[in-house]
Amino acid sequence: MEIERKFLTKEIPFSLDKFLCKQIIQAYVSFQPTIRIRKSQEQFFLTVKGKGHVAREEFEIEINQHEFEGLLKKTDGNCIRKKRYYIPIESGYTAELDLYEGELEGLMTTEVEFPTLEEAETFVAPWWFGKDISLEMGYKNTALALYGKPKEEV
Repeated sequence: MEIERKFLTKEIPFSLDKFLCKQIIQAYVSFQPTIRIRKSQEQFFLTVKGKGHVAREEFEIEINQHEFEGLLKKTDGNCIRKKRYYIPIESGYTAELDLYEGELEGLMTTEVEFPTLEEAETFVAPWWFGKDISLEMGYKNTALALYGKPKEEV
């Protein structure tokens, strides 16, 4: 079960130089059901996601580069490219700050994953995270791949 909240980040009040950063490329083989492929540095994954917003089932397996490249030819929508920074925050959680590239450039989101739904619901985000968009369909990666930036972001 993946339990996470997502925020629309407008500004970062510190330098990102000291944090781990991974270059991510992801695309969708299917939107219903959600089947995603992802390259993160030199690792490749195939992920199947269930329905839901804050909490949903997720199944992920590692694949090789050849399998990734073959599946990439069969994807729908636009490929999403982003830099993901892993930022430790209070309470022992890690914020995953995504800086989107290409046609999504300028969009920044921050996600936090939680072990329980209760922790997700009681989490108080730092001010710089921005607006909680966990329930806004337009900011889901599937919607970004299909439609680009939400209108208020363009």
